Amino acid sequence: MSKIIHQGEFVELEVTEDLRTSPVYNDDLAPTKIKDRTWNKWHIMSLWIGMAICVPTYTLGAVLTSYFGLTVTEALWTILAANTIVLIPLILNAFPGTKFGVPFPILLRSSFGIYGSNVPALIRALIACGWFGIQTMFGGLAIHLFIARLFPAWAALGGWGEVIGFFVFWVMNIYVVVKGSQAIKILETLAAPLLIVVGVGLLVWAMPQINMTELLASAPKRPADANAWTYIFAGLTAMVGFWATLSLNIPDFSRYAVSQKDQIWGQILGLPLTMLLFSMLGVVLTAASPMLVGELVSDPVTLIGKIDSPIIGALGLFIIFVATISTNAAANILSPSNDFQNAFPKIINFNRGVYLTGVIGIILMSWELLRKVGIVQSDVSVEAMYSNWLVSYSNLLGPIAGIMIIDYFKIKNQNINLIDIYKVGGIYPNINWAGMIAFLVPVCMTIFALTTQTQMWIYQYGWFVGSFIGGVLYYTLSKFIFQSNALKELVWD
Repeated sequence: MSKIIHQGEFVELEVTEDLRTSPVYNDDLAPTKIKDRTWNKWHIMSLWIGMAICVPTYTLGAVLTSYFGLTVTEALWTILAANTIVLIPLILNAFPGTKFGVPFPILLRSSFGIYGSNVPALIRALIACGWFGIQTMFGGLAIHLFIARLFPAWAALGGWGEVIGFFVFWVMNIYVVVKGSQAIKILETLAAPLLIVVGVGLLVWAMPQINMTELLASAPKRPADANAWTYIFAGLTAMVGFWATLSLNIPDFSRYAVSQKDQIWGQILGLPLTMLLFSMLGVVLTAASPMLVGELVSDPVTLIGKIDSPIIGALGLFIIFVATISTNAAANILSPSNDFQNAFPKIINFNRGVYLTGVIGIILMSWELLRKVGIVQSDVSVEAMYSNWLVSYSNLLGPIAGIMIIDYFKIKNQNINLIDIYKVGGIYPNINWAGMIAFLVPVCMTIFALTTQTQMWIYQYGWFVGSFIGGVLYYTLSKFIFQSNALKELVWD
């Protein structure tokens, strides 16, 4: 029989045939062995630096100033505040991953049920697939421009060159993740210091071209008599939404941490300041772009592609390539591969989940690939897509975060029965209706607000509203309506 092993602050599962034959178990979703939990705070800090330094982060300042009507100063403070706030669910949801070694979708079984967990897990997976497609597009553009610098004739391919770059970059991403968590750990550890050095170098290079005092004092793009806080809070919700995805599936990484202390400090050191500084770099380089390349450019790949110096241009494009692959591999492929396994554990293993993620990413970006080769026409901008998408999906992810935190810390008293969570008919129900109802109520409130165009604050501040309502509802339903099931699940062995 399978048994639970306690060793210090860690819990491990020794799996035997009784669980291997379970319809909801596979080896890739099993808890990480204690001997394999080797990521210290520097590895986790490097993970966050590698994920945070990416093209979308670079554009956040432009998103907040252009689409949310903030000043540059307000935008930078909002980015810092949002990433400090999102540290709370990141750190809290990392706790069960570190202690029990379980990935995100397995943890969801505690609050949503063995099969009910597929609802939030697949929502998270599809969002990650969308981000994977977007990041792969940026990486493909970097490859296209890099090759064009080495072989000028390549530039004549235009959109076809970008599409070829997309698929080359796609293969590289898939290869890294298929090699496993150790390959991701090595990639992030090597990429982090390189990205920091280059970011600082670009900032020093651009600073003489702009007047920082004038830039920070620039007028916001909003009505003169408007309440600034309304715009700031709307932007704050969008910025929280940027990493609301990882605040759910952080157990996919914390399951490799050597201790709770290391996962906490690694995240504190790696996330908020990196996001602030790289967003600031984006603001500065965008403002300096007319002096640097003769036109206003808010996309770093395009900006670097226009730099006259072959050496600086090629180096910059290589760094964009490294930054994008480090973000994609960790943030946008690992999680959905686990989520797809959770839905079909006997059909989909880790590698198949990775390939499925890649295929869905291609499908979601097919409109853009067809646009680049002239088959379809589209004027949708990346910044406009971010501003709407970040707020929209944060309305879905907020309730899940609140439910997960309340379930683990208040309802289950930081306990997971590692045997029953991998089988059907144990102490965990197939569907935990407390979790499902607590998720659906705030989502339905958002849909009502959007369809009636009333009480729009529910949508605009969706992550905060959803996480609060979802958490409170889940606690109430678990304690007073589904009390017997909630208490049964506290059985330890």
